[in-house]
Order: sequence, then structure tokens, then C-alpha cells
Amino acid sequence: MKIVDFSIQRRVTVTMFMVAAIIFGYVGFTRLPINLLPDITYPTLTVRTEYPGAAPVEVERLISEPVEGVVGVVPNVVKVSSISRPGVSDVVVEFGWGTNMDFAALDVREKLDLVNLPQDARKPVLLRFDPSLDPIMRVGVSGDVSLTALRLMSEEDIKQELESLDGVAAVKVSGGMEEEIHVDILEAKLASLGIPINQVTARLAQENVNLTGGALKDGEAEYLVRTMNEFKAVDEIQDIVVGERNGAVVTLGDVGSVRRGSKERDVITRINGREAVEIAVYKEGDANAVGVARHVRERLERLRVSGEAAAARLEIVFDQSKFIQQAVDEVKGAAWEGGILALAILYFFLKDVKSTFIISTSIPISVMMTFFVMYISGISLNTMSLGGLALGVGMVVDDAIVVLESIQRYRDQGYPAMEAASVGTGEVGLAVSATTLTTVCVFVPIVFVEGVAGQLFRDQALTITYSLLASWVGAITLIPMLSSLQVGGHESRDQVGATRRVAPTQDPSSPFTRGLMAALRGVGAAARGVGRLLNLILSPFIKGFDKGFGVIQEGYPRLLRWAIGRRLRLVAGAAGVLALAVLGLLSTGTELMPEVSQGEFFIDVKMPVGTPLAVTDRTVQAMAEVVQGLPETRMVYSMTGAGGASSGAAGEERENIGQVHVMLKKGVRRAQEEAIMDRLRSDFARIPSVEYNFSRLSYFSFKTPIEVQVSGYNLRQIQDLSHEVTDRLSHIAGLTDVKSSAEGGNPEVQITFNRKKVASMGTTISAIATLLRNKIQGEVATEFMQKDRRIDVLVRASEGERTGVESIRRLSVSPPNASTQVPLASVADVRVEPGPAEIRRIDQQRVALVTANLVGRDLGSAVEDIRRTVAQVPLPADFSITVGGQSEEMATSFESMRFAIILAIFLVYLVMASQFESLLHPLVIMFSIPFGLVGVALALMLTGGTVSVMVLIGLIMLAGIVVKNAILLIDYTNHARRQGVPKEEAVVQAGQVRLRPILMTTGATVLGLLPMALGLGEGSELRQPMAITVIGGLTISTMLTLVLIPVIYVMLDRKK
Repeated sequence: MKIVDFSIQRRVTVTMFMVAAIIFGYVGFTRLPINLLPDITYPTLTVRTEYPGAAPVEVERLISEPVEGVVGVVPNVVKVSSISRPGVSDVVVEFGWGTNMDFAALDVREKLDLVNLPQDARKPVLLRFDPSLDPIMRVGVSGDVSLTALRLMSEEDIKQELESLDGVAAVKVSGGMEEEIHVDILEAKLASLGIPINQVTARLAQENVNLTGGALKDGEAEYLVRTMNEFKAVDEIQDIVVGERNGAVVTLGDVGSVRRGSKERDVITRINGREAVEIAVYKEGDANAVGVARHVRERLERLRVSGEAAAARLEIVFDQSKFIQQAVDEVKGAAWEGGILALAILYFFLKDVKSTFIISTSIPISVMMTFFVMYISGISLNTMSLGGLALGVGMVVDDAIVVLESIQRYRDQGYPAMEAASVGTGEVGLAVSATTLTTVCVFVPIVFVEGVAGQLFRDQALTITYSLLASWVGAITLIPMLSSLQVGGHESRDQVGATRRVAPTQDPSSPFTRGLMAALRGVGAAARGVGRLLNLILSPFIKGFDKGFGVIQEGYPRLLRWAIGRRLRLVAGAAGVLALAVLGLLSTGTELMPEVSQGEFFIDVKMPVGTPLAVTDRTVQAMAEVVQGLPETRMVYSMTGAGGASSGAAGEERENIGQVHVMLKKGVRRAQEEAIMDRLRSDFARIPSVEYNFSRLSYFSFKTPIEVQVSGYNLRQIQDLSHEVTDRLSHIAGLTDVKSSAEGGNPEVQITFNRKKVASMGTTISAIATLLRNKIQGEVATEFMQKDRRIDVLVRASEGERTGVESIRRLSVSPPNASTQVPLASVADVRVEPGPAEIRRIDQQRVALVTANLVGRDLGSAVEDIRRTVAQVPLPADFSITVGGQSEEMATSFESMRFAIILAIFLVYLVMASQFESLLHPLVIMFSIPFGLVGVALALMLTGGTVSVMVLIGLIMLAGIVVKNAILLIDYTNHARRQGVPKEEAVVQAGQVRLRPILMTTGATVLGLLPMALGLGEGSELRQPMAITVIGGLTISTMLTLVLIPVIYVMLDRKK
């Protein structure tokens, strides 16, 4: 191979190339973003529109439906869903992966400009994140000052500082108290004076003004004219004239009172029982979580020592980046440990520090080259990409092993160093290239993999591809170049002559060569010293290993001859074992992704609809106290009045819901977490009138494993049907925390006007409805300026006149200047009826979601039971029930992965057929792939694993890995037969020659993955299944390949 001779001759060039690869790789590594996983949630934009005072039905009809209609036609939209709650509409727009979200946001804004919304609705706000997902960081603000001061500090100081950081999409402040000035109107007295409440609101706005009056010239002087009438003190407000009666002015103080107060509380947050203000930080969809969190921590540290926030305690309650960093560090550690184990097995085989050192150089150079290409490809450091690199660490030495073993064989035959490097590399160069290409080509079908699997697989596939290609470059350039150097000795005259015939352009007297040789002689001397020390320490182990390997070397040829003589029975037995393995895999449980334990979980709490915030808070506190009493608990954070992502209610604020965030002490494992949840379930059973469910952080756009959609139009029927589904699912084994999103019983005071009576009063229903809203809900008339702060001035009826349904019936609805007062009850029917708490829509259709968690069973079997159960539910016309969530994504991912596996196997065959110029020999090699399933089935059975996306990714990689050993066997068999060796003897000879490199490459790959397979450290649930799949499949396939492939070759190849 010309490139091999070039590398041997141009040592400086090769050395400089490798140095450059290391430098550029390190620079790229330092700039790689860090994430736990590739982005597996759809790129999302959320349109939030507030419509104060509107019920969910009005919010749906007037806000959600029009917005859905216009944003649904934006390019690359995958799904449009909405939640209409009292006073607010959230329309979530999910886009396809790879969508440019800057352009998507512009398109959505352009469409929103075409929507006609009610006059009282506020302008839609476009959020660059999904509010139903958890923030990357929660910060608790507490201190010795009042809750009002803490809220003010959080809003005006901390929030503004954090929102300015790159990658921060939004900062939301919850809890504490917001200051407000209350104008409480005595409604009965105001009505007796014939003054509408709207007039009071208008007069306050008109009186609280500072306006410019232009410029006034006086001779040579010029003055600015300003009216200075803004309120300077709260007491001034009650002196404002709001009307006139019998020639006498009526001031605000005559018909009401003015006082400082706070806005009605909607959220209460506590840290370990102590009330605090929460600051939630959301990152932009494509931002790096670790980088954003680091910037937030740095800014918080600065705020702790300077500014207004220095007087408060800023506690980071939740930081998602810490787990991400720990998980990534664990994968790095597993890669290092795997690399060391791989080199250890090589040393046991080679028993030579120099040879082990030459092979070991391929690892850091390949890794650094991979980091550089990852950087320019935009791949982050995450558990998938690093998992691919950890797998690659065991595989990158494969090519180097085969090349060095071939070179060493020629050295043992008396060839000089440089000639051995050239001839030995050339002999196996084609086989090495083919084995690398077969492994790489299995990742080509990634372009056809859809869903979560495609996003997860992409980073890993590209990382492994980059590392294998880098190792191939190193194997045919660096390894022969280093092997050609005579470290620690001198060449004979004949060797020099041979060397010069190989490398006529090499100048051994050049300064660089002399320097490089001197350096390598020094390294060689050090290596020999290390080798002697290792031999001394490991001598008993090496002797035992040599003895065992010697037995294998002696027995393997006899085993091959025995197998060839009984080939039919052997192949039949292997086929039976394969059939059992396939049946075992088909009966193995399935799941989309393993659930990741992070040492924390959530308890979503729901009280009966209509429960006041204070009552809900007492219940949440009682549950938090139970949790805090557990010895495993490190911190408890609770929030009353707001839901969390796990319930699909993040961003929702209702008085009957809450969440307890439980953070456990370090070292608590998954099984202990499950035991703690079971213990809490029994403890919470004693708390009356509370619903709850447990969950962990989710990295998907769906929150629970089980999600059943009940679709229709009639809200009452949707509610009844979803409750029936909930009841039926609760009886299925393994399903816990089954609940429906369709809540009934949200109490509404519904007012139906008598149109004739309203018309006889000389007014309109619209005017009366607005009047009622201003009296009950109130209206912000103006703002009171205090220094540089703006405080809302809220005008509404006094508390006694708007408390209770009877007081509403007594409210006056008379038009201005009416001679008599007309109570609401005389012109309208006022009744209390239940209404929906929220209305969900998916793809412009009303739905209710029935969700559940899984305990003690796999997702696939649970979904089968659910489908059978819901199929028995009688459905009204135009109603449907579908099983979605993770099961839907699992079906999409599994289907595309199956296609990818078939395509990968086909591509492997194409590559091998091209290499061997034969259709038969690649077919023989392909038999090693299905026998890998035997090892996978056995590994999953022994570890109790399930078939998941991670296992299927391992299977795809296995298709490219297991054929490498068979290629080496068949390649040498053909080489021997071309030299006249009989077929059966050539097969045995190939086995003898290739046994050591096959066992070395397999051992290096298996031991390189062993740290990942042990499942230690944070995030191990994600990487363990893939490692177990590859280890099991590769180990059993190698054992069977060494016997079956030669046998099948003899059976199918009829040439003599």
C-alpha cells in the first residue's frame, strides 16, 4: 500500500500530522457543549395569551382555536396542542427536528398578527420553551425580610440579572407577596349616589397624570411646561372627586377606602418548610444546559456579595446541570477504565511493553481526532456520544492489533523492521480496511431512523464512525511508522540494505530522525524498565494466562477438525440454539427508554376542585413533613398553587394543586427510591381528600409512560368516558397513579340574563357584564409611582359585597343616574354549576389524557393489556380512544430501527462482496450476525433487561462488529488456498494464525465496555443496556464464529 510506504518514509510528516490532530482535538474538546442526552424533545414554541376573567370554554373558543388555526400552517409543524384554563391559553407548537427555530419564531409571529382576539385579551407572548417542562434550575430566595420585600428583590434585581444571560429563555418568579393598592368601594353606597364603578376607575386614571405642556418662551428664556399631578402619597387617592350629588362633590373617601395590601396569592413556595420565593430558570430549546447553569451560578454568586440581593439567602434548590455533569464524567471515567482494561488484556497477550505502547498510541490520537470532528459537526458531549466513544476505545485498537500482529509475525520470520512494517501492513491492509468499512457502514441507515431513536442514535453513530475512521488512519500510518523504528538496538548490514530498498528517500542522518530515534530509545529504555517491573508483579498471572492460552492454541485445531467432521450435526444444533434465542428475545419485555434515577423525585398533589389555596397548602405541608422525616431525605421543596412538569401542569396555577420535590441524600439507588415511594404511598393514604402521583424528571415531550387519549367534542361525555377509562386501567397490574386530566366540578357562578328586562332598563347585557366584572374581579385603574417602582391601583367592590353567591345576586346593575336600584337577581338567573377546570386540545380536537406510571412490568406488555381493556369501552359517536405517549413513540422508533438493522446487514454484505469479489464468501461471514442474537438473549436474561431503543442501537452496532472476526478468518483462508493449501487444511491454518488477533480484539472490545456494563455511577441506566448487548452478542458470536464459520465455509465452498 502506497500510504504505508509513505508513512514509513516520511516519519516527520506523519509525526507532525499526529501532533496537529492532538492539538486540534484538545481545542475542540474544550469547546464542546455538555448535555445529558441529545435533544430528544421536539423543538417547541409556546404561544401564551392571557384573557383575564374568562372561563376555559371562552378561552378555548376565543383564543385557543383561532391561534391553533393560524400556527398550524407554519412550515415544519409536527403537532399543535393547547390547554385552555381560566384566564390563560397555552398553545404549544412542536416542530420537526432540525428546524431553524429563529425562522420558525418569525413565521409564528407573522401568523399571530392575523388573529382577531377579544379586546380585553392581552397580546400573545411567544415563549422559546415549553412551559410544561421543568426548568433547568430553581433558586429559592429567603431571608429575614418580609415576603413582599423578597418578591420585589426577586422581580427587580435577580430576575433582570438572570434574563440577560445567553441561553436563558425565561425567568419566572413565584411565591412571596406582590404589593398592590386596594380601592375598596362600598357598592351599595355608590349605587345609591348613582355613580357607576366604571366612573371611579376612569377618574383615578384621569387624575393621576404628569403631562408635558410644550415649551414657553419668555424673552430670551425658554421653559418646559409640565403638569405635576401624579399621586405622591396613598392618602391623596381618597381625596379624588369621583362624582357630584345635589351640587356637592363626592370624593373617593365618601364611597370607599384606600389601603396598601398585596395581590391575591396564587403560589406558595417552601424550602424545608420555610416559606420562600422561587426563581425558575428556563433555557432556550437549543441552549447548552450545563453552560447556561454555570453562567447562572456565577451571576448568583455575584449577587450574593453585592446589590440588593446580598441581604437574602439564595439557595439553588434544583440544578439539572449537576446530574448531567456527573453522568458525563461517569462516562468519561468508564472510557478511561475501559481503555486501561483493553491495554491490560493486550499486554497479557503480547507480553511486550513496546508493542503494547505502540498499540496504545492509537487510543489518544483517535479520541482527539474524534473530538475535533465532533466539534465541527456540532455534536455535544453527552452520554450517547461519549458512550459511543467508550465503545470505540475498545474497538479503535482492533485495527492496530491486526496490523502490529502481522508486522510482528514477519519480524519473527527474520524480516528487518522497515520491510516487516511494509509487508506486514500490506498483507492485512485490505482486510483491515474492509472490517472498518463494514463497521462504519452499519451506521449509514441512521438517516432512516425516526423518532427518539433517530435523535439518540445520530450522535453515537457519528462518534463511533469518526473514532473508527481515525483508528484506521492510525493503523495504516502511525503503527507501521513506529514499528519500523529500531528502538533499543541496531540493524545489521543486510537489514540496512533491505531498509533502504523500502525507503530510498529516508535520510537517517537528518537531525529530526536522529532526535526522534534518541527520544524513542529513551522511551524504549523506560518501557523496558516498566516491562521488567510489570513482569515481576504480574508474573504469576501471566504464567497462568499463558498456560490457559497455550491449551486453547493446542486444542483449537483439534476442535476445528472435529467440528468439520461432524458439520451437519453441529450446524443443526447451532440452528436450534439460535431459534431458542429468537424466541427468548420475542418474549422479552419492551420499553422505550430506561428510566433514569437522579436521586430525586416529585409528588404531584391535587385536592378537590374548588379547594382554597390555604387548605391545599396545609395538605402539601403535611405531606412535605412526612417526607422530611425520612432518613434518606436531603431537602424538600414544595409549591402550592402550581403544578410541575411531571403532571403536565407546569405553568398552570390553580388553588387545588401542588407539588413536593424530594431530593435524596447521595448514594440512594433506584431500588431504594422505589421502596421510599411505596412507603410514602402507605403514609399518604391517611391524608383525606387528596390525589397524588409520583414521577421523575422527564426528557421527553410526554411525561408518563402511559398516556391514553380520549377524543371527542362534548366535554361532559369526554369527562365521563375518561373517568371510565381511568377506572378500568386502575385494575391493570403494574399501573399506578392512574388519573385523568378531565376534571369536573370546577364551581362556576353562571349568570343568564333576561333579555327583555335588560332592554327595558335602557342598557345592554354587555354593559352589565362589564359592570359586574369590574365590581367582582376589579380593574387596575392606574399605577402609583414609588421611587422607580410602579404599584397597581386596583378598584373593586369591598370584600363583604363580593363574598358569597348571595352577595353577587344583590349587586346593583342599574344604569347611571337611574332613579331606582336594580339588583342582579331581578334581571338574571344566578346559579352555581360545575364547569371544566381546563380544556385540552391536540391537533384541533378536544381530548382528555389518562396517564399512569409503571411499577414492576415493562411498557410493551402493559400497552397490550391497555389496548385490550380500552377496546371493551363502549364509545359514543365521533369519539375515539388512542394509546399514545411513550408507547406511540416506541412503536415509531422500533419500526424504523428494525428497518435500519436490515439495511445495515445488507450494506455489510455489499461491502464484503466488493472486498472478496465473491457472493458466497460474504454469505458465509454473514452467519456470524444472527448468532450474535444468542449472546444478546442470554445477556438480557441474566441481567433481567428489556428490549429498548438502547438495546436496538447495540444490535445495529453488533452487526458491524461481529463480522470482523469472520472476515479475518475467511481472508486468511483464501490467502492460504491461493498458495496451494487444501481447503480444510487452509481453514485450520487460518484459525491457528488468526486466533490470537481475534481473541485480542474481542477481549479489548469487551473489557473496554465492561465499566459501562457494570452500571455504576449517575445515568448508568442509559448506557448499561447497550454495553450489555454488545458484550453478550460479541462474546458468544466470537466463540461460535471460531468454530461455525470455518465449518460453514467448508460446507458451502465447493472449490477443491
